[in-house]
Amino acid sequence: QVLLVESGGGSVQAGGSLSVSCAASGLPFTMYAMKWFRQVPGKEREFVGAISRSGGSKRYGAGVKGRFAISRDNKNTVWLQMYSLKPEDTAVYYCAADSEYGSMFPGDMDYWGKGTLVTVSS
Repeated sequence: QVLLVESGGGSVQAGGSLSVSCAASGLPFTMYAMKWFRQVPGKEREFVGAISRSGGSKRYGAGVKGRFAISRDNKNTVWLQMYSLKPEDTAVYYCAADSEYGSMFPGDMDYWGKGTLVTVSS
């Protein structure tokens, strides 16, 4: 059984930093690109960032580029470090595993976690 479990969400003031992580089990971790998405009620799930299987390639959504950083180890964990947070970053953050690095579409992901809530107050 594949499990992706996010942790580290919480509340922070605008301008602050927060790190969330995702622990994977039940899949060959290094065979999957890992991605982060976020979603607020009433809106579509938004691509945040992706990291390739080796960790050598990364890409970010336009709304977070330059403020967020994604990293991974070669065991089972991927992190999303968030800096200079804004109230509009408030969302449930989801990690996803994808056998392909290139897609940014939620429908293409192979596995999903259940999400962790990040709240940024002004």
